[in-house]
Amino acid sequence: MNVLFPSLNQTRWPKNVIGGIFSRFEAAGFKIVGTKMLHLTVEQARGFYAEHEGRPFFDGLVEFMTSGPIVVSVLESENAVQRHRDLLGATNPDNALAGTLRADYADSFTENGTHGSDSVESAAREIAFFFAEGEVCPRTR
Repeated sequence: MNVLFPSLNQTRWPKNVIGGIFSRFEAAGFKIVGTKMLHLTVEQARGFYAEHEGRPFFDGLVEFMTSGPIVVSVLESENAVQRHRDLLGATNPDNALAGTLRADYADSFTENGTHGSDSVESAAREIAFFFAEGEVCPRTR
């Protein structure tokens, strides 16, 4: 059992869709073990996406992620990272399979509305960035 970190940029999602997305997570076998809504500051966004600094899309990504509230969550399941990435679909929504979150909701490559951890190690770092000890409640103890 492992966990991963997804985030949703609410400004790019249709109104009142977060519950439906959570339902899709649960229908896919994930357990939601932590979640919160917040506004990222520019400094937080730059820190979170520091690995992309210097890349052509970095400034646009920071602007996008600070343009409105985001929902950050922790999901738990077997093989969580790969299963979540499959549910998200390709980063570029033009390449995402029908029925994936990005195919259904994303606007563009940089404004795809979602983030998902790319490894268990990244998930641990990303979870620690947004959640204090005790804010994540694993159900597999």
